[in-house]
Amino acid sequence: MKFNRKPNRLKNYDYSSQGAYFITICTLDRKCILSTIVGDDAHIVPLCDALIAPQTNLTHCGEIARKYIESMPGIDKYVIMPNHIHLLIAIDGPMKASAPTISVPNLIRSFKVLVSKEIGQSIWQRSYHDHIIRDEEDYLNHLQYIENNPARWSEDKYYTM
Repeated sequence: MKFNRKPNRLKNYDYSSQGAYFITICTLDRKCILSTIVGDDAHIVPLCDALIAPQTNLTHCGEIARKYIESMPGIDKYVIMPNHIHLLIAIDGPMKASAPTISVPNLIRSFKVLVSKEIGQSIWQRSYHDHIIRDEEDYLNHLQYIENNPARWSEDKYYTM
């Protein structure tokens, strides 16, 4: 029996258009290989002031992921959980014709490839989840979600022991 995957992207939407996007990328088979939760902490970083939680325990794979996340343009905030990553990405809009276009699919593809090459194998589940941020309230709700995600780890839909 062949399984037909549901399309993940919004049909006919330009993911390089100006706006903010909430992205979730899961590890293959949701294996907990990126970090461990110590108390209510995980690796949560607002890029503007680069605060790192003191009880963060990133694995080797998590450190590699962090390195490439921090080199991505437009990252407002992210959290590295044990088996998934949440990113809040802001795109300023299409760039000049001579410059390469920044789009969410291109950013995520590049991120996955770079991390996989450095690790020596792919650690990522196929595709990713995206949510197009619709307004300031939606943006603030997703910022808060990223901040609260580690404290709610045992209730998370991606939680595994």
